[in-house]
Amino acid sequence: MSDFEREQAQQRAARIAAFREELSALSAEQVLQLSEAQAQAVSSHHQRLLAHFRQTLDIDADVRARQLSLGMRLASLFGALALAAGLFFLFYQFWGLFAASAQVAILLGSTLGSLLLCHWLQRRDSSGYYARLAAVLAFVCFVLNLSMLGQIFNIAPSDKALLPWGALALLLAYQCRQRLLLVVALLCFGLFVAARLGDWAGWHWWSLAERPELFMPLTALLLVPQGWDQRRYLGFAACYRVMGLLYLLGPVLVLSYWGGGSYLGWSTGWIEAFYQTLGFALSGLAIWLGIRRGWSEVVSTGLVFALIMLFAKLFDWWWQLLPRYLFFLLLGLIALLLLVLLQRWRRTANGGAA
Repeated sequence: MSDFEREQAQQRAARIAAFREELSALSAEQVLQLSEAQAQAVSSHHQRLLAHFRQTLDIDADVRARQLSLGMRLASLFGALALAAGLFFLFYQFWGLFAASAQVAILLGSTLGSLLLCHWLQRRDSSGYYARLAAVLAFVCFVLNLSMLGQIFNIAPSDKALLPWGALALLLAYQCRQRLLLVVALLCFGLFVAARLGDWAGWHWWSLAERPELFMPLTALLLVPQGWDQRRYLGFAACYRVMGLLYLLGPVLVLSYWGGGSYLGWSTGWIEAFYQTLGFALSGLAIWLGIRRGWSEVVSTGLVFALIMLFAKLFDWWWQLLPRYLFFLLLGLIALLLLVLLQRWRRTANGGAA
């Protein structure tokens, strides 16, 4: 069964739990009273339905199961990162003890073996936790494969390695429904595209950090969920939108305080002022668009960047002029003002309801 079907079943289970709570409240308030036969029929139907979902789709049918699933996801993520780090340091700890032919065989064997393990676990692990963990290990083995083969055969490091790394991470992300690997893939592709643009502009790919504007074209990631349906992959559309915003707002934030890294031919002061203004405008636009389209992740990202830019600007204006206690009191008052404004905006969005 796909994650899309599992998510639909999970939403149905949540509606059943909400229905039971509301029905209990209505009964206590003497608004609605079901007959004993009706209540028994509804309860039996829900129990059969939840039992079917648990057996076939491995859903969380109650609060306790949801809490345990959260713990399993955290354990899976932590385990994947820890095993990947352990594998990385294991290679470097004993690498010099092997001959070149043995090193190549180990690299190829670990990569193919981890991919086969991921495929085997995915076919047998209905929960998906172990398969996702194996997918992260497979990606780390592949990265080690290319990087260490380059060292063995004395191949100069190149940004072109980012392309196969990103491609494998993307394939594993969609195969195992692993959002972490999707983010890694988008980072690899973003660095590769920025490196290519920098190369065409006459900059070495190692100098990416000196030209933040090279990352801005990757804002096009915002459009991917619009042209490529991601509903079957839970959370993937949000990853594309957040990464697209980060590739736009991140460089704007950097250039608003470091105008020397811009391609614009203006003075540094004018460049920084331009990007500071642009940063507030883009953050506001992101918040408005996220509210309009119901994209909570876009609202949160735009709001975080707006707050960062606001408090950074307040620091520039007042840190040297005001006593520390007064500076932080003013920040607190501004935060309260923002809270009031957001609360009024929320009431307006809810049609004036309290």
